[in-house]
Amino acid sequence: MKKNILIAGGAGYIGSHMCKYLAEKGFRPVVLDNLAYGHRQAVKWGELIEGDVSDSRLLDRLFSEYRFSAVMYFAAFINVGESVTDPAKYYQNNVGAAIHLLESMQRHGAGNLIFSSSCAVYGEPQEIPLTEKHPYHPINPYGRSKLMVEQILSDFDAAYGMKYTSLRYFNAAGADPDGELGEDHNPETHLIPLIFQTVLEKREILSVFGDDYPTKDGTCIRDYIHINDLARAHLLALERLLKGGDSAAYNLGNGAGYSVKEVIDMAEKVSAKTVPYEIKPRRAGDPPVLIGSAEKAVRELGWKPEFPDLESIMKTAWDWHRTHPEGYR
Repeated sequence: MKKNILIAGGAGYIGSHMCKYLAEKGFRPVVLDNLAYGHRQAVKWGELIEGDVSDSRLLDRLFSEYRFSAVMYFAAFINVGESVTDPAKYYQNNVGAAIHLLESMQRHGAGNLIFSSSCAVYGEPQEIPLTEKHPYHPINPYGRSKLMVEQILSDFDAAYGMKYTSLRYFNAAGADPDGELGEDHNPETHLIPLIFQTVLEKREILSVFGDDYPTKDGTCIRDYIHINDLARAHLLALERLLKGGDSAAYNLGNGAGYSVKEVIDMAEKVSAKTVPYEIKPRRAGDPPVLIGSAEKAVRELGWKPEFPDLESIMKTAWDWHRTHPEGYR
């Protein structure tokens, strides 16, 4: 009998890829999504329940009906800039809704939560690469909301024995290699889809925020991880929890950094097109370099990226954007 897994936010970028991956591995994903930012068309594996994670009555019904073996939580708002201008929205959704979910899990004796966290919990890096031992100093409400949920998870484990795994992503990127799923946010804030929207003339010009950082070409350096590698890490974390593993947190990145200009150059290579861009002033709070160490995930989960280089990541992204120029619309 297939194990039921609740995917909160399963109509979004990472959640939808996770559903496909779980279905291929013999699990039964059940998606809960209010479709505020997710896409109905992306839910092709498993049932879609349209609703909100903060709806306690709905959650109680779902936990009673499906007897979930685990929950994966992707239902957070992710726009860092918006979190600064509208923090109430982020704390209500990213923290408040998570508490409703955890309370429902506790009422129904459900454990095994895998939480979609972020390297934003660390804030400005004091060392590169970032390890899980780095101090927590988030510099925006988005990062603080992720850290708050991690702290709440720790408290729920101590009080109720609810086991969890927090997976701290660096820059999720790429698309389903089969071409069935891709990255489509509205508004779009991620560099790689913005680049390809510009290539496809959906945008006039790409904005590059700062070219005077202390890096090799003056632009920010980031660590990109393929969406399928993220999904595989979630599966390994799930299997570990189902076998009785303790609560833990892991960084997920490739351990390699690429500058904004290097990403643009690679986009031109995989698309054989020119990317028009203009230099804009730096954005507040953008660290020059963010690179993560995933050694703990490699050691404890047996995880290893299958898309370890920028070209393989961006080729899948380009293939999807080229064949879906309007996204899911």
